[in-house]
Amino acid sequence: VLITSFRPLRMYLGDGFARFCNVKYSSDIGEIDNPFIHLTNVSLQKAHEDYNYTHGGKWSVQNLRLYLESTRGLEATQKLFSDIDDLLVHSAKAVQNVMINDRHCFECYGYDLLLDDNLKPWLVEVNASPSLNATTQTDKEMKTTLIRDVLDIVVPEDFGSDYRGPNTQGPCRDTGDFVVLYDEAADNERIAREAESKLGAKEKRKQLRSWK
Repeated sequence: VLITSFRPLRMYLGDGFARFCNVKYSSDIGEIDNPFIHLTNVSLQKAHEDYNYTHGGKWSVQNLRLYLESTRGLEATQKLFSDIDDLLVHSAKAVQNVMINDRHCFECYGYDLLLDDNLKPWLVEVNASPSLNATTQTDKEMKTTLIRDVLDIVVPEDFGSDYRGPNTQGPCRDTGDFVVLYDEAADNERIAREAESKLGAKEKRKQLRSWK
């Protein structure tokens, strides 16, 4: 998740991956201390004899989504990813007022989420400046693209000495593999337009009643 401003909040969602353990999950109390069942960290999983160096125990988010759609249904999968979007936005809003908001700064955050059997996402942690080390070829391609797209967003074509920060660039736009997750200024403008439209419709109904 790329955040170029906290006030107003401007968020972009990039690519990601799902990590898996080498050993199938078990709630057996005898396996409570087995890290190969409970922890997906590559630094741990690669020590297991079944670790696959080709895919590194990872799926792309796209492949995860396709799998869930085929096994849990389209509606449940759409709700999951909608819930994830909400979780990301609300986590940023929760700290919005205490974060230093410098127009010359940005941050790319790495979100760790856990999905339970009911397809409910749980926020585990948020990493500032997540690792860009690549353990597989797919990893390398994704993270190289990530760096390129971040720079395309934070250093726009019209960037110059008169640059006054992301808030002067107008509404957020999808860029590369990044999609706009939340644009607070644009959202506030939309809410204001809807309120104005409702007020206008209300006044119009009053005028019609008066005419009758």
